[in-house]
Amino acid sequence: MYARRDVLLASAALGLLAASPMLRAESATGMLTRKVPSTGEALPVIGAGTSGSFEVSAGSAQYQQLKEVLKAFFQGGGKIIDTSPNYGGADAILGQLLEEGGWHRQCFLATKIAADSPEAARQQWAETLRSLRTDKVDLLQIHNLRDWKTQLPYARELKQQGKTRYIGITHYLASGHEAVAEIVRSEPLDFVQINYSVNAPEAARELLPLCRDKGVAVLINRAFDDGRLFAKVKDQALPGWAAEAGITSWAQLFLKFAISHPAVTAVIPATGRPDRQLDQLKAGVGPLLSEAQQQALVKQFA
Repeated sequence: MYARRDVLLASAALGLLAASPMLRAESATGMLTRKVPSTGEALPVIGAGTSGSFEVSAGSAQYQQLKEVLKAFFQGGGKIIDTSPNYGGADAILGQLLEEGGWHRQCFLATKIAADSPEAARQQWAETLRSLRTDKVDLLQIHNLRDWKTQLPYARELKQQGKTRYIGITHYLASGHEAVAEIVRSEPLDFVQINYSVNAPEAARELLPLCRDKGVAVLINRAFDDGRLFAKVKDQALPGWAAEAGITSWAQLFLKFAISHPAVTAVIPATGRPDRQLDQLKAGVGPLLSEAQQQALVKQFA
């Protein structure tokens, strides 16, 4: 629960940034894209995560369902998929699905280093490539700042070798934003991945504006607060203004809130259901939320 001052600060930051110009275009499927500041590469604003949803057994019914999820994702204009070597085997399932579907070339593949020593990181990286069935990735991130002073230089080394095109850092709690901001100020990064949602808007106060000023792309995790937001709105109707932005579900509204911040490059919700994947992709099409609509959501969920 936030104090009134915190809510007003977040709302003011949203309004200030929303007034800034932001280059954007639509993909062939109509999905909004945002440019990676360090290269100008355009990426669709709705990506996908794998934590939980991809922790299944190969060949199972859930695995077959994930094939349909990925088919819907790529056909709907999605590109970014984020995984990690400590997501219970999700990276190996993702790698197998991408290979079987012939989707490696369509995928902007993001993964992480989650290790506590140089030796562990090198062993983990070798296993990551085997699991993902590739010889390189698009984005390599230091997971939750774990041993980042050691692992970030290693990620840069891999970038120089052409094993990853981008490097970054991640965190999943507002309590980590200050540490993330310190690294953004002191280290050259391509990406950060942080949490940002209608009930956790703290990133808008300082971290998102900082990333914009420093030219760092931003991926958003936990836009649904690990599903808890759906429990809060159970049996509640959407706001009357939702139709103005073409929103027909709470999932779309929560995702559109995240991408309506101009510093955000993409949001990466996870799902193991094709119908939910199709619904989530709709958040990347149509108008973004106005300053007033964003403020109303922050106040509603404060």
